[in-house]
This record gives sequence, C-alpha cells and structure tokens, in this order.
Amino acid sequence: MALMENMRVRSPWILHFDTGSCNGCDLEVWALLTPKYDVERFGMVNKANPKHADILLLTGPVTKKSEDRLMTLYNQTPGPKVVVACGNCATNGVPFFDCYNVEGGIDRVIPVDVYVPGCACRPEAIIDGVVLAISKWKEKVAAEVPISASEAGPKEEQETVEAPEAKP
Repeated sequence: MALMENMRVRSPWILHFDTGSCNGCDLEVWALLTPKYDVERFGMVNKANPKHADILLLTGPVTKKSEDRLMTLYNQTPGPKVVVACGNCATNGVPFFDCYNVEGGIDRVIPVDVYVPGCACRPEAIIDGVVLAISKWKEKVAAEVPISASEAGPKEEQETVEAPEAKP
C-alpha cells in the first residue's frame, strides 16, 4: 500500500447528519466526543463537510424534506464510503413509519452498511457500530487501491528484440 493510501486508512473522517429524529440519538452521538467515551481514540474525527467525510453517521427517519438533502450529502461524499444508520428510526423508520411526512429508514434512500439498533442507542453500541464501519471502510479502501509496484512481486522479464547483426 502506498504511503498516501496508508495515511488515509488511518484517519477516517465522519459526518453526522440528522434526517429528522427526536434528537435522542444525536445527544448520544455528541456524548461520544466527551472525555468519558473519547471516540477519537478509534480514529473517528467528526467533520462538517461531506466532501471531507469517509463515513456517514445518520440518525432519524428520512422525512420527505430531508430526502433530497440526504441524497446530496451521499453523492458529495467521495468513495469509498460507509453509511451507518444509528437508532431504530434510521434503521426502519419506527416509530414514525406511518407518518405522512416520513419516507422510512435510511436504506429506503441510500445503501446502508452498518445498523446500530436502539431508541436512543447507547454510546457503547454506537462505538461498536463505528468500529465496524471503520473496518468495513478499510476493506473498501484496500479493495480500491491498486497494488503498488513494490507489493506486486517480481516483475516479469520484458521481451526484447535483438537487432540483426550488421554485415560488413
């Protein structure tokens, strides 16, 4: 793995976005940044710009107003990316699944890689989900990175064509 890819794998950045929740899971996500949980020890750095994020940490059911914003954020996040649905609302839309303004869970709009259940989900469960997301993200990065010349093994001998000898 080249130096740049190795550095990138060690520092995934996370974007937290609320698609319309009661803010219970949001409070737990923000609690992760306190010294009690100190989630940055796992390499998680919370960023506000989707263009700098590698992992999307989403809370709440997808409302009709937030659906377009969620698609925009997902499309602005560079690949490879991992999506974490945090809480029961984000997982399947419950208890708001039959409301007139709710589309459902996150996976009805964008693909989800990791589901963290709970209402509101506990910070320990979110940490487990984030650690799983980081490992899935590293697998995606490793699959996407071409093998460097030093890791590819010995090079095959190049065929050379010898020039005919000049006649005197």
